[in-house]
Amino acid sequence: MSLTSRRRFLHTAGFAGASVLLGLPARTSWAARSGAAKRLRLVFFTDVHAHPDGGVPTAMTQAATAINAKHPDLVIGGGDLIYDGFEVPAAVAEPQWDVYMQMHRAIRAPVEPILGNHDLVGVRPVDKSAPSIDPRAAFREKFGLDRTWRVIDAEGTRFFLLDSVEISDDDLMYHGGISSEQLGWLEAELGRTDTDTPIVVATHIPLLSAIPQATKGAITPLEANHLVVNNREVLERFADHNLVLVLQGHLHAEEMLRWQGTTFITGGAVCGNKWKGPKYGTPEGFGVLTLRPDRVDWEYTTYGWNARGA
Repeated sequence: MSLTSRRRFLHTAGFAGASVLLGLPARTSWAARSGAAKRLRLVFFTDVHAHPDGGVPTAMTQAATAINAKHPDLVIGGGDLIYDGFEVPAAVAEPQWDVYMQMHRAIRAPVEPILGNHDLVGVRPVDKSAPSIDPRAAFREKFGLDRTWRVIDAEGTRFFLLDSVEISDDDLMYHGGISSEQLGWLEAELGRTDTDTPIVVATHIPLLSAIPQATKGAITPLEANHLVVNNREVLERFADHNLVLVLQGHLHAEEMLRWQGTTFITGGAVCGNKWKGPKYGTPEGFGVLTLRPDRVDWEYTTYGWNARGA
């Protein structure tokens, strides 16, 4: 399939022609049009939901040890790094950040985190304290970032790390979305990217997923906080580029979906069902990928945590 033919995505509203593996095998491998220019070992973990209680810090130490044992060249943290920043003031969220940062610093490879909805701090504090004027400030400060989206390069692969959370005024409190400012940045960056360069996108809220239909029913209406609402606007910008892989979080289940030559992986959760055992049959864990010139390997691995109260 030519890269130009990816434009057909824009004219297709459903999932016809896609293939989905929900609860895919622990290990799988597939041919890519072109993987990394060189072999790249990547760990993708997501949905940590760090907090200082219930043995969670011990579990997170185990997770960091297991990640190090995979000897990755690069690690991407897929968001929701802390438990409930959205609804608490900064002082309450700080112990959660402390626990997460212990795990972060224990990982020997470079760790590139992306923002999840729980990583926004003080949006609607349940204690009725004043909302934060900048809910993304703590995330930027912890990781020394100027903004919550960026592009990095590793071994010939270009990684687009997105901010997929938009605060809303409705009962959902947030929607999945890529801001217009970010879309403009994305278009400019892709204009500077060779069309044959292998690209990986990482987003907390998924761009594509069948998990909501698989768990709630095929024709159940989706709420705007399940998936990125303007996903087509995002994906159309990659129509003439080599988008090999999209890494996603948020839904706490492991899933693989193939669409228009791109593999979408929803990466389970370090916390499983918020530290209470598996979610939709996916245990606590993380993903390990090996990007090669002609194929990609994926393994979902657990790390030995026995959930309390599961």
